[in-house]
Amino acid sequence: MQHRGASSIKFGMGMLKRVEKQGKKYLNLVPTGVGGPGMMWKILPLYLRNKEERVPKVPLGPFRTDASIYATPPESGLRVTWMGHSVMLVEIDGVRVLIDPVWDERASPARWFGPKRFFAAPLRLDELPRIDAVIISHDHYDHLGRMTVERLAKLNAVRDAVWVTSLGVGDLLRKFGVAAGRIKELDWTESAAVKSPTGAEVTVTAVPSRHFSGRSLSNRFETLWSSFVLSGAKHKVYYGADSGLWDGFAEIGRSYGPFDLTMLEIGAFNELWKDIHMGPDGAAEAFVRMGGAGLLMPIHWGLFDLALHAWREPIERIIQVADQRGIRLWSPTPGEPSEVVAGQELRAKWWEAVPEAAKVTSSGMLPTGNVAQE
Repeated sequence: MQHRGASSIKFGMGMLKRVEKQGKKYLNLVPTGVGGPGMMWKILPLYLRNKEERVPKVPLGPFRTDASIYATPPESGLRVTWMGHSVMLVEIDGVRVLIDPVWDERASPARWFGPKRFFAAPLRLDELPRIDAVIISHDHYDHLGRMTVERLAKLNAVRDAVWVTSLGVGDLLRKFGVAAGRIKELDWTESAAVKSPTGAEVTVTAVPSRHFSGRSLSNRFETLWSSFVLSGAKHKVYYGADSGLWDGFAEIGRSYGPFDLTMLEIGAFNELWKDIHMGPDGAAEAFVRMGGAGLLMPIHWGLFDLALHAWREPIERIIQVADQRGIRLWSPTPGEPSEVVAGQELRAKWWEAVPEAAKVTSSGMLPTGNVAQE
């Protein structure tokens, strides 16, 4: 199924613009195949023949975040705690931003089936420090966890936070308990100012990505999907969320960069859906198109089984490509608050150290912070 934007939009003519709609559906800026009902028949035999280790043979972790670290501001001014997949706590120039929080046990509409997380959340929700903003890029289950949002909406640490999201997603947030007055929906190229109690300020800008939305087959494209630029007093971060490779990356780099840290997805890729998930090779190319400045942080991997590849393949491949193309990687251990220092790579090898015969009981997972599935 091809979902098209205006055919007259071409690279070099200004791809960064407000979104267009066709009826109730938002449009990508370039032709984008997302797959229709017939895709299932292409995928099924591939799944049946697949022998990759898509899920770790033994449970990962446990990983544990030392929440006391947040009492001390990052010396560099930029610190990121990666919770796995695309879930991050970003501390940038005095402002704390929680991105696409999913503490739910599964990335699924149901509690009893669907992709289950590989490891428990390293930090309990009630251990979160004061949060100034929560960013929700789009409404897919691996980026917007209902039970997580319901919990966050009641936490004192998030009480004064502004919820920045894409057009239409605010309805879901209100349904899940977020106060309407705390929600700021953005169209592409629109911005919201986020301030901390200390007076620090970060500008959050929504920019286009090549993806889609929908929490069922019946409501695809009815809310917007975005990537985001975080601009502080001294640092800039790009959060790519979900996207296929497209020419707009170059313009994003020229218009909003250079970035100290560029977060790009590397997991859940396959040739059948490359228009919406670019994979490691696409992430490397996107980073180069954006100017190649700063550090590349691989995201959207290591937590859920969302494709056919082995769970380690995305990180293994991005390391190969980065070495070939001279790209500096920044890839921390889950749950470890890590400072971003200009020019300094971080290549944690936690995924290499997974024991072959370790035995970890599932009962040991809930206390570390997952939203219980009851």
